[in-house]
Amino acid sequence: MTELSHLDADGRARMVDVGGKAETDREAVARGLLRTTPAVVAAIAADDLPKADVLATARIAGIAGAKRTSDLIPLCHPLPLTSVRVDFTLDRAEGSVAIEAVARTHGRTGVEMEALTAVAVAGLTLHDMVKAVDPAAMLTDVRVVTKSGGKRGEWRRDGEAGTQPSPEAADHPAQAAPPAP
Repeated sequence: MTELSHLDADGRARMVDVGGKAETDREAVARGLLRTTPAVVAAIAADDLPKADVLATARIAGIAGAKRTSDLIPLCHPLPLTSVRVDFTLDRAEGSVAIEAVARTHGRTGVEMEALTAVAVAGLTLHDMVKAVDPAAMLTDVRVVTKSGGKRGEWRRDGEAGTQPSPEAADHPAQAAPPAP
């Protein structure tokens, strides 16, 4: 297993020095899922919830969250984001809202945490907006699905729709099928 970069030789947390790394274009894509009911998804689509403009509010919250990642994650470097996009896909039959965030920068470290934060904050905002009609709604499956740039180049999560697997991902425990409910 690779040594954890955020720990020093004595096991203490530290911020990684990225000063010697090359600046490259970097991108990360993260996804998550708000599980709710078909009726709630229909209400989101019709903008018919007590808190209006649900998707626009969640999109703005996700983008704002990505911009604040280094304030929320203690050892995360502040990054000059060049772009953050947050998109939603409504599945009325399943009663879910898929969330996807794409974060980009030109810098010395990756933007995975910013993409994850965008998904998480957008998802939490969606939950806040629907909890009055579905207090059992759940934000699940928040994960990085692709990343590119930097020394390691491109990585893609195995089995993810819209991605191709990376060799490094094949044996990772997170690639295993989730347990049955």
